[in-house]
Amino acid sequence: NNLKAIYGPDQAKAMVRIEGQPLLKKLNYNLSNLIVDICQRLLQPNITLNKNETENRIQDAQSKIMPILYQIKAGEMIVREGERVDKIKLIKLTALKEQVVEKDIYMSGTGTAMLTCFLILVVYYLFLKDHKKLKADHNTHMIFLALGLILYLIFTKVVIYIAQSAHPEMAWEIAASSFYMVVPIQAGAMTTCLFLGFDIAVFFTIVLSVMASLAFGGSFQAFIFFFFSSITAAYWIDQRQARKNFIVAGFKLAIFNSILAIALGFYSLSHPDPMLLGKEVIFAFCGGLFAATLTIGFTPLIEIIFNYTTAAKLLEFSNLDQPLIKKLMIEAPGTYNHSVIVATLAEAAASAVSANSLQAKVMGYYHDIGKLDKTMYFIENQADGKNRHDKLSPSMSALILIQHVKKGVELAKKHKLGNEIVQGIIQHHGTSLIKYFYNKSLNSGNENVNQEDFRYPGPKPQTREAGIVMLADVVEAAVRALERPTPSKIQGRVKELINDIFADGQLEECELTLKDLHQIAKSFNNILTSIYHSRIEYTDKTQEKKKEKNGTTKDSDRQSAKNKNPNAPNIAKDRTDLKRLGL
Repeated sequence: NNLKAIYGPDQAKAMVRIEGQPLLKKLNYNLSNLIVDICQRLLQPNITLNKNETENRIQDAQSKIMPILYQIKAGEMIVREGERVDKIKLIKLTALKEQVVEKDIYMSGTGTAMLTCFLILVVYYLFLKDHKKLKADHNTHMIFLALGLILYLIFTKVVIYIAQSAHPEMAWEIAASSFYMVVPIQAGAMTTCLFLGFDIAVFFTIVLSVMASLAFGGSFQAFIFFFFSSITAAYWIDQRQARKNFIVAGFKLAIFNSILAIALGFYSLSHPDPMLLGKEVIFAFCGGLFAATLTIGFTPLIEIIFNYTTAAKLLEFSNLDQPLIKKLMIEAPGTYNHSVIVATLAEAAASAVSANSLQAKVMGYYHDIGKLDKTMYFIENQADGKNRHDKLSPSMSALILIQHVKKGVELAKKHKLGNEIVQGIIQHHGTSLIKYFYNKSLNSGNENVNQEDFRYPGPKPQTREAGIVMLADVVEAAVRALERPTPSKIQGRVKELINDIFADGQLEECELTLKDLHQIAKSFNNILTSIYHSRIEYTDKTQEKKKEKNGTTKDSDRQSAKNKNPNAPNIAKDRTDLKRLGL
């Protein structure tokens, strides 16, 4: 094992000369040189290289050396411009170069753009183009969705820029690829659900999640996070929630995002770094709160810009102290009373069929505000018994009735009641026929009667809420006109009217089913029976005594307040006071 005792051929020859010449010094010089030369030539190597054994020993030695690994996190800054490159950084750069797949950035960007356009077109033509909720004011809805898509993609790019610019020694260092957890993509789904409904929010979420994940290098984890957290957020932001509930939904979303971050952490790494995973959970939690905060901030701006109506706005409009409602109460008390009952009927019926009861209620309050233009041409306001239509032709009377829809839309837009209420006003008569004046025109002998002149312009109700308001409007007016209404009369009249409206095709575009109509009729019957049921008729004492003598006990619906209550005020005085008030 002592390598110093082993000589090479040249070393051995030199040692022969060095050791031999002193021993041959008694001989002459030529003879001693000859002997040394002969001895050197007699030297032969007695150790040879065993290549196989050497190779085995080298491999065995290499296998015992533990490799030194350098972990490079996704998005980590390896070296900055102008910074000295040391040995470790050079190794990292070399390893990175070996793993980078070279591709044309322009071709890659073009491919991404083509995929995005293809996805948007497929979703639009298959799901959104003819969607019932988007038919009314279709262009406005599309602009809202497009701007939302652009806005939240800008948020994504800003977060990516911040992640890539962050100093690697910062206290909350985290991989740039994990910054997607703080992007408020969920706010897009929440606002879309709030204004257009959950089903539209699902389609919007699909497109936005794909595009945002492409911005993070096509990360599958980013897509899963965006999609599931956005769908969950949209589900928790119901259209009928008040703004105060957004905070609760935000905390729910933050907790859900944290759980989703943990699941993705274990999915991507079998042994995730606890510190890194903890930071990602904090990012995900903050992202949920950030999304809810943005939703609260954007909601009033969207309401103003796009004239949308949220549940909070509907609650505000449902206050009977609103200027337009108070004006209706003062100038058209009959219409006001009718509208309040219609709103009550619509709210109860909408609740019975799981529609938006608050929206139906507010539609009921405002559906006849157009009658403020000519209040005395509507029978519920003709307290003096004079019918202004007696002096008009049937076609002119029909035109006045039709105009109240147009005037109502103008008033609703003037007072910024929102698109949902405006559509409720437009659709609450659909394309129904004004039968009374149409028949009057036919009976007058006019041979050139065009039925379309006696129909409302429509469109037919497009939503369940608008359809319910149409039914409530017709039913309330008809039941009010019944003489001595009884539960059976009310039930029969309600059934007859709903059947007529259904047969006329007015409900064919609003998705109300036969089961819904049955529930609506049942709800109407309960309320109308309690409002318009027959009252007990009372008689004064003189009439009662006379009837007792005759053996009859028929009641009268007018009882003398003075006979009923000796302490009651004088009736003649009350009538005088009423005249002074103009009643």
